[in-house]
Formats: sequence, structure tokens, C-alpha cells
Amino acid sequence: MSTTSNTASSARSNTGSIAIVGALFFIFGFVTWLNGPLISFAKLAFDVSETLAFLIPSAFYISYFCLALPSSLILRRTGMKKGMAIGLFLMAVGALVFGQFTTQRVYPGAVAGVFIIGAGLAILQTASNPYISILGPIEGAAQRIAVMGICNKLAGMIAPLVIGALVMHGMGDLSAQVASADAATKTQLLDAFAARIHGPYMIMAGLLALLAVGILFSPLPEIRAEEVNSNGGGRGKTSLFQYPHVWLGALCIFVYVGVEVMAGDAIGTYGAGFGLPLDQTKFFTSFTLFGMLLGYVVGLIAIPRFISQERYLAWSAILGVLLVVGAFLTKGYASVAFVAALGFANAMMWPAIFPLGIQGLGRFTEYGSALLIMGIAGGAVIPQLFVHLKQTHDFQLVFLLLMVPCYLYILYFALRGHDAGRAKMGS
Repeated sequence: MSTTSNTASSARSNTGSIAIVGALFFIFGFVTWLNGPLISFAKLAFDVSETLAFLIPSAFYISYFCLALPSSLILRRTGMKKGMAIGLFLMAVGALVFGQFTTQRVYPGAVAGVFIIGAGLAILQTASNPYISILGPIEGAAQRIAVMGICNKLAGMIAPLVIGALVMHGMGDLSAQVASADAATKTQLLDAFAARIHGPYMIMAGLLALLAVGILFSPLPEIRAEEVNSNGGGRGKTSLFQYPHVWLGALCIFVYVGVEVMAGDAIGTYGAGFGLPLDQTKFFTSFTLFGMLLGYVVGLIAIPRFISQERYLAWSAILGVLLVVGAFLTKGYASVAFVAALGFANAMMWPAIFPLGIQGLGRFTEYGSALLIMGIAGGAVIPQLFVHLKQTHDFQLVFLLLMVPCYLYILYFALRGHDAGRAKMGS
């Protein structure tokens, strides 16, 4: 009777914790998926080239590489709960900086604001991803992260619509007006356009700061990773280098985030390559996110009830290759539809890769998590390669040659890489 009561109490506690962390995933989903529309916004508001406009997502994702390991040190001192609050507060500072410098049309300051937002998210993700992975059995982690993904992508679907309605409405007409205006009128038009961002980002900064305080006083339990994420194979281990699967997982996260950003944030630029109107391409990110949302629902139902998380990851990678080939062989809206459908293929990749990468790390869980979070820098590197290479080569061919090798590596990790060194760990 007592055991049953304790189990029910634990289940209720986990449900409450999952709901709170789900709200966090909604928040950083909203912030993350603003990057796609902000590329078009920056290009017009700051009157910069497409290459420079891509500094927005690049600064955001490179901050993960720079801040992930310091984040793990912070978390070792503060614990995961306080670490999440610190991350939210840092994001609030970044939103404040971005809103202020964008209103003044100071592009380096705006990029710095995006970097600070990414830094806050690096701390938040370094804490929340392992937290939700080890909140229950690791075999069902993909299912729990799928719930987080639904929260994340719902926010991502809303974000472009909100920023489009509040800030980016009438961009096509404004772009034409700017092109034909004299220097003084052009400056006046762009100043007014850039100033639209101020109110939304000030509100965002305030909400993030309030959430940081809310997390501190929330009922989230502290979890000690070394107690709940050790399979007994870590005895005698003295270094993260003795866990090859986590390093292979970090590279897998690198290529995965690269293809996710290509399918989500860069889809507008991809569509523009066919000459599709700016007032349409700014909404393409939402189509990719809708595909991801469907993928999360399917994964939530299927894993681990009907298929293991590693086997689902393998099939997702194969589907990714097929959809990229489909995008290459078609044109216009049909090709864009194939790219958007990559959202479905990508959906369950992070939920599978992350728990497989940190499985069995024990007291090295925070550091392993930081290593995987550093892999998010792939979102800075691969899209930058795309935007540079497409200047001199066919953009569809460049898309194909960048994406297919990434999906093939994800397939390798699903089939073999996640098990690397596991036999030695168990010996």
C-alpha cells in the first residue's frame, strides 16, 4: 500500500515537473524560431547583404559553442534549477540589448543582443535537456523530450506569425519604397521600420525576467545526475574521453542542428532562390515547424511502445535523405514543400540523439550535456556555408551536397555510433 502510494506521488511530481520544463521549452522555442524571420528583417532594417543578415542565426548558435562548457561549471555549483533561472535572466538581458540596438539601427549591437540571448539559452538547455532526460527511465527519454518538442514547436509556429503581424507586415511594399527613395527618405523609412521591434522585445525581456523568478520559487525538484544516470559502467572512469559515444553524439547534434536550421530558418532564403515573394517566404518557417509538430506526435505515440528511439532515429535519417533528393529534383513551391517536410523527418532526432549521447555518464552528465549543447554550433556553420556557396553555385545543388552527408552521419550514429565504447563501459 505504501509502495503504491509512493509511486503515485512520484508520478504526480514528475508530471508537474514535466509541465514546468515544458513551459520553458515553449519559451526558448519561441525565441529560437524568431531567427528565421529576423534574417529578412535584418536585411531590410539594417540595409545589409544576405550574408551579413545571416549573422543573426550564426551569432545565436555560435554562442552555444562558447557558453556550453562554462554553463556546465555554473550548473555544478548552482544545481539545475537555479541554472535554469540564470539562463532565463540572461535571455532577458539579451532581449533588452537586441531591442535597444535594433531600434537605433546599430547592427553590431543587435548581433551582440542575439549572442547574449543564445548564451542564456545555452545555460537553460544545458540544464533542461539532461534534466528531462533523466527525470524518468532513459529508455523513455525520447518520449518525454517529444512532449518538450511539441511545446517548443508550437511556440515556433506562433513566433513567425507574431513577429510577422507586429513587426514585418508590409515588408514587400516597404522594400520597394526604400529602393526608389532618396537617402534621407530611405533612412526615415528604415528607422521607423526598425523601431517596430522595440515594444515586442521589451515585453519579452520583462516576461523572461519574471519567469526567472518564478523558476526559483517553483516546486521543481533538484536531481543529482550521478545518482540517476549511471548504468554501473562508469566505475573507474576518470575522464569524458573514456565515453566515445558522447563525442560521436556531439558531432551528431552538430549536423542535426545544421539540417534543422537549414529546413527551418533558411527555408525563406531557399524559397527566395526561386523568386518567390518576400511576403510569402517570411512564413515558410511555420510550415517546417508544422511538419515537426506532426513528427513529434507520431514519435510520442510510437516510442518506445512500438519502436526504439535509436531505430526511429535511423528511419528519420533515411527519410531526410529522400526528402532532400525530392527537393533537388523539383522547383518552386513543390521544392519548398519537400524542404518543409524535412521538419517531420527532423522532429524526433534531438529527442533520440540527446539521451543516447548522455546515457550512462553518471557524474559526467553535466559535462557530457555541455559537450552535446556545444554541437548546436552546427546551426551557425552549415547555414553560413549554404549562404556563401550559393553565391557561386546552384543553390539547390549546394543544399543537396550539404544536407545528404549530415543525414548519413545521423544514420551512422543511430545504427552504430551510439553504442561506441559501450561494451568497455559494461566490463
